[in-house]
Amino acid sequence: MESFHFFAIMSRMKYISRWSLMNNTRTENISEHSLTVAMLSHALCIIRNKQCGGHADPERAAVLGLFHDCTEIITGDLPTPIKYSSRSLRKAYADIEAEAARQLLSTLPDYMREEYAPLLEGTEDPELLPLVKAADKLSALIKCIEEEQMGNVEFRKAKEEITKYLSDMDLPEVKIFLRDFLPSYSLSLDEQHVAL
Repeated sequence: MESFHFFAIMSRMKYISRWSLMNNTRTENISEHSLTVAMLSHALCIIRNKQCGGHADPERAAVLGLFHDCTEIITGDLPTPIKYSSRSLRKAYADIEAEAARQLLSTLPDYMREEYAPLLEGTEDPELLPLVKAADKLSALIKCIEEEQMGNVEFRKAKEEITKYLSDMDLPEVKIFLRDFLPSYSLSLDEQHVAL
């Protein structure tokens, strides 16, 4: 009987570190980052639906968030300044990601590939993809805030750039999240409990 390796490979997300060019006070892996992106994607959909008159699928967005970086099991986490530094590098990295997605899909039985292909290849609902991208950037912004809270100035420039990127996205859901939820990330646990 044939054995399939997809989920064992997925479990290796915990070994891929993010922010490899930065001095981190705490290392973050793509497994924990993906969980955060899934939760934030879910939240942004709910904000869209409840506050902005949208009809986004929070559960589907959460699943997209879980899998959004899984090709990095094969490619590693290429730092953003390098990945997007030129058109030719962006194209080359996109080709590498597409090949990594094909390789990962090949580790699934045929009857599951059709379901996982949109998750790994980024060919999902165009309404959800910007929200997942925004959640990805929010997760990065939160990491910058956490590093700053630990006295690490290394992330100051990244924080500025990510904040501008989120502002340029011009998504009302993001503005609401930034207003209503982001300030809490700068508080201690004791300060957060005051509201309970």
